Amino acid sequence: MPAVVPVVMSGGSGTRMWPKSRQEYPKQFLPLFNETSMLQDTVLRLQGLDAEAPLLICNESHRFLVAEQLLECNVEPQSIVLEPFGRNTAPAIAVAALSQASEDSILLVLAADHVITNVEEFHRLVRLGEKVCAEGKLVTFGIVPSKPETGYGYIQAGEEVESGIHQVEAFVEKPDAATAEQYVGAGNYYWNSGMFMFRAKDFLSELKDRQPKILEQCSAALRDAKSDLDFIRLDAAQFETCPSDSIDYAVMEHTKNGVVIPSDIGWSDVGSWSSLWEVGDKDADGNKFVGDVIAKNSKNNLVHADGRLVTLVGIDDVVVVDTDDAILIASRDQVQDVKSIVNELKSRGRCEHLNHRKVIRPWGSYDSVDMDDGFQVKRISVKPGASLSLQMHHHRAEHWIVVSGTAEVTCGEKVFLVEKNQSTYIPLGETHRLRNPGKIPLKLIEVQSGDYLGEDDIVRFEDNYGRTT
Repeated sequence: MPAVVPVVMSGGSGTRMWPKSRQEYPKQFLPLFNETSMLQDTVLRLQGLDAEAPLLICNESHRFLVAEQLLECNVEPQSIVLEPFGRNTAPAIAVAALSQASEDSILLVLAADHVITNVEEFHRLVRLGEKVCAEGKLVTFGIVPSKPETGYGYIQAGEEVESGIHQVEAFVEKPDAATAEQYVGAGNYYWNSGMFMFRAKDFLSELKDRQPKILEQCSAALRDAKSDLDFIRLDAAQFETCPSDSIDYAVMEHTKNGVVIPSDIGWSDVGSWSSLWEVGDKDADGNKFVGDVIAKNSKNNLVHADGRLVTLVGIDDVVVVDTDDAILIASRDQVQDVKSIVNELKSRGRCEHLNHRKVIRPWGSYDSVDMDDGFQVKRISVKPGASLSLQMHHHRAEHWIVVSGTAEVTCGEKVFLVEKNQSTYIPLGETHRLRNPGKIPLKLIEVQSGDYLGEDDIVRFEDNYGRTT
């Protein structure tokens, strides 16, 4: 049997899960369902499948998040491919197929932000799919519907070609409520999960026949790709001209070799806060609480509290999500419209859709705890052995106060240590660098002062993470 290569696509933005999900830290990197992130859950549920190391495809700006989270769960990927632009699922899968040493490799295509609670049944169905993939079939996993859902596309199953496997009769768009009722009543319609399985050569053959431009540009982007640390960086010029299309539209809706495996695996794409409430365990009043929450006479609510106490009195059917810099309060049946809030933030030129107050960097993190005209205060944490770039600012000076660990500071021509309870000053325009030479995290308070304090006021001269200006 050919090798099974999991392909995990991690390019989503998760705008409907704001304010927890942000553009630079979307939902797949969040521990929404348990203590591990959704990306980590996805790669960890591959254990026991006898599969090859996973191939990850992600947005270029998320590369260090992906690498860090894989490291945390001791998963070494086959590779991490960086997309310079989002081009939907068909090009991403084409790149994965083209990158395989053997055209007979079976790709198991998964999204990084799905929940599957019945992992044992998921494994059984993947093994079932392996057999027909080896015969040239293109498999999609159709979720047995639990209700007439209008938020998903559906797959109509035709005749059974093997036990538990059906010919794909049609892919159908998201229905209205009445049509969804008909689909569920018919018994042969399944939610389109966005999970697929096929041999690399079979997918590429279908793509060549139906979308040759996608195949041509993905081949060129991979041919001219560059290695960057542990990443494969697709050629931006070639990939930019690649048509954007989903695997459904590009291949699966047209192929004569498509089959669907009905799947009852406790699946959810966690596309909104209400879907998270549906898949989670709830108390006797139908509430699901994460964090410090006290509720009285309140039912069927979802509350995510990051740090502060959140209290409910006489409230039913709402979603409350509390973060450091934003609070969402929404009716549970209207959370699909959270995306409109994100669009409003963009139109107003605000930044709450981009990053959390605490921003993760490959060297550690910073948290903007206070700011006003002319100053900003940050909490900075640097991992043991890690170093920020050698850099300079045109518009701000910085004071550093070490509160834990030891800092190695480069300031102009001087290199010196700053210990706990000591401080140093970085003048405006001075070349400088911060490094943690110790074995424990370095924590310090940074006070910035100047006429402009934006993150883009950085000129990098040297950097361990390939971010030089």
